[in-house]
Amino acid sequence: MNSNDNASLVDELMAQLQGAPLQQIAQQLGTDQQQAGDAVGMALPMLLGSLGHNAQQPGGADALFNALQGHMPDQQPQQAMGLGGLDLGGLLGSVLGGGGGAGGGLGGLGGLASALGGGSGGGAGDILGHIFGGNQQNAGNSLGQASGLGAGGGQLLQILAPIVMAFLANRVQSGGMDTGALGNMLGQEKSRVQQQGGAGGGLLGSLLDQDGDGQVGLGDLLKMGAGFLNNRR
Repeated sequence: MNSNDNASLVDELMAQLQGAPLQQIAQQLGTDQQQAGDAVGMALPMLLGSLGHNAQQPGGADALFNALQGHMPDQQPQQAMGLGGLDLGGLLGSVLGGGGGAGGGLGGLGGLASALGGGSGGGAGDILGHIFGGNQQNAGNSLGQASGLGAGGGQLLQILAPIVMAFLANRVQSGGMDTGALGNMLGQEKSRVQQQGGAGGGLLGSLLDQDGDGQVGLGDLLKMGAGFLNNRR
């Protein structure tokens, strides 16, 4: 309800990606900065809103909190970095360079995916699987259609997923958050995305309502929450 209490996570992360990071993403997608920016503006609400949804499921916030806590950037100095201590350039380089290499204070994308219950080293793909459950391909297709990126929609989600997780890891650490605070913050973000609507809110809504009946039913919850529900401690 207190939507003015905190800045929107989507807006905060979007602001950090302006300039060189967005340019790198656009180059990777083979598009211009304007289209890349529009697509990122649709993708971030999908990613953060889905995480908010998962965090509200039984065991979901615990699983996410434990995964993030194991990958805090405590070995990095808090200067010359965006995202409150995250080496955004290093992380983007790691993601865009391909593979689940180590980067940007997460101790490696494969490591975060494992902590989330993923298999060995699929990096960003495993992280996406735990954000969207069985809907990963659906999410990429929907984003590609809405943004005009086509197959680049899935690619953009792969680029952004580890950045979103690293951003949250920094927020948890710098804010001294516990599981409840993390779940609360993400729950508020999900509500904010749904209230604001727009392309990102619409895409999130269609993902959360997989039955197409206008309501999130048990089947939808199971699909969306599967990744975190399978990893209770």
